Amino acid sequence: MPWLVPALLGAYHGLNPAMGWLLAVGLGLQERQRGAVLQALPPIALGHAVAVSLAVLVVGVAQVVVPLDALRYACAGLLILFGVYKLIVRGHPRWVGGRVGFGDLTAWSFLMASAHGAGLMLVPVLLGIPSASAAHGAHGAHADHASTSGSATVLADLAVVGVHTLAMFAVMGLVALVVYEKFGVAILKRSWFDLDLAWAGALVGAGLITLIV
Repeated sequence: MPWLVPALLGAYHGLNPAMGWLLAVGLGLQERQRGAVLQALPPIALGHAVAVSLAVLVVGVAQVVVPLDALRYACAGLLILFGVYKLIVRGHPRWVGGRVGFGDLTAWSFLMASAHGAGLMLVPVLLGIPSASAAHGAHGAHADHASTSGSATVLADLAVVGVHTLAMFAVMGLVALVVYEKFGVAILKRSWFDLDLAWAGALVGAGLITLIV
């Protein structure tokens, strides 16, 4: 489960046009070539990964210096509050126009992922890693785990980010190519599902799960 959940969340991000594939398709249509779509994907994935990694870093440090129960309650409250905020404030950072480069796409993706609270959704997974290790008898008590296996926790957190980003990149790339080749951006005019509403609900749900589990 600690690996399946971040992969599924990454796939969800890859499906969300606000996370990057729509921009990649738009750049491809602007340049009138598939290569522009493909070139846009790596910087978008990189910006997303940086935003998620910062959230993971904060949680990873907190796991060492804050009691697990207190951290769980704080993270759950943050998830719920941010989900409610996204339900009320539905706008996105709107930036990047004309011809853009690698750095522009990376910065745009970082801002978009941060605004959507992408890294927050991995909090329940990250909080479950220490207890999962202890359940297998690796270190016993949480205090022992925090003091003797901090590097292992960091590596596990980085692995979670890696799995999440790879899933996001694969799904985003597939969707971008299919939309570019078959439909173009006109597909969004014919049918649209409010992914922002679903994402806000998912944030609140993740907060409640973090409180219960």
